Amino acid sequence: MTPRELVYSTLEFRNKDGRVPRQMWLLPWSEINYGDRVDQIHREFEDDIVNAPSILKSKTIAKGDPYMVGEYSDDWGCHFTNVQRGVIGQAKEALVKDEQWEDVDRVHIPVEWLDFDREAVNGFCRGTDKFVLAGCCPRPFEQLQFIRTTQELYSDLMDPPERMLKFMKKMHGFYCELLEEWARTEVDALSFMDDWGSQKSLLINPNMWDEYFRPMYRDYINIAKKYGKKTFMHSDGNILEIYPRLIEIGLDAVNSQIFCMGLEKVEKYRGKITFWGEIDRQHLLPDGSAEDIETAVKEVYDRLWEDGGCIAQCEFGPGANPDNVYTVYKTWNAIRN
Repeated sequence: MTPRELVYSTLEFRNKDGRVPRQMWLLPWSEINYGDRVDQIHREFEDDIVNAPSILKSKTIAKGDPYMVGEYSDDWGCHFTNVQRGVIGQAKEALVKDEQWEDVDRVHIPVEWLDFDREAVNGFCRGTDKFVLAGCCPRPFEQLQFIRTTQELYSDLMDPPERMLKFMKKMHGFYCELLEEWARTEVDALSFMDDWGSQKSLLINPNMWDEYFRPMYRDYINIAKKYGKKTFMHSDGNILEIYPRLIEIGLDAVNSQIFCMGLEKVEKYRGKITFWGEIDRQHLLPDGSAEDIETAVKEVYDRLWEDGGCIAQCEFGPGANPDNVYTVYKTWNAIRN
């Protein structure tokens, strides 16, 4: 099978004799500090999932470099401060300062994202046998935090101002339009993300999640289905409470911290959704032995593989031991070979 066929068969639980498809996530930190090891892993365990290029025809309002020490403003006008090279900083100051969102016009909807080079995307898809993700990634909950700061947004959600709700509707409409444009290209899947979990639970009441955010994700997934695309979502933290909700609205693959939640607790969703990684980056990737890593990968496979349903993914980010990242992919490769 080609990498593209391998990923499709894994997502559809019909991968009976192929290897487990793989993808390594990188932050610039890893390339800055361990560039040779990154190249080695890519040479020996090539990614099966790649991102389409997003070549914009119009310049956005962003200023600065999000991965350099200093100040950065994103395409929405949100301001970030970064103290570590190779990772993105934090939004410390609200763009929308008024509690009633009277100054919401300060937010710039990045319509420039809609004007991307579609021919370049389609040419890329035709020129590779790998599974291609769209070059956009809506993140409504996180973007609201960048706009308002996390603490203020939590307060706002308890009793949302009318202007805030209108903005959320406007933002969602923009994201839907963006996903429609990408879905018309030859990519294989659309993706979106939001970090929803703390170490032990969901960050907001599940009923609030159902009211405001579940409909957004359902619309994203419906757009993908309309054009025959798969859907991928990332969310950090303990998100056990929304796993069945994500399955119910038709999500194909979720990247989540399965070790944070406990493999024994997510195992009941085996065969219902594809686990798009990962291997524990809180403890195992930084501090585990080679044997610990091998055991963890094998346990993921034993508990979650169902003629598919697993993608060999882990994040090579700050603190990760490069030898452990290498062992992750070496072990996955050996399991099905």
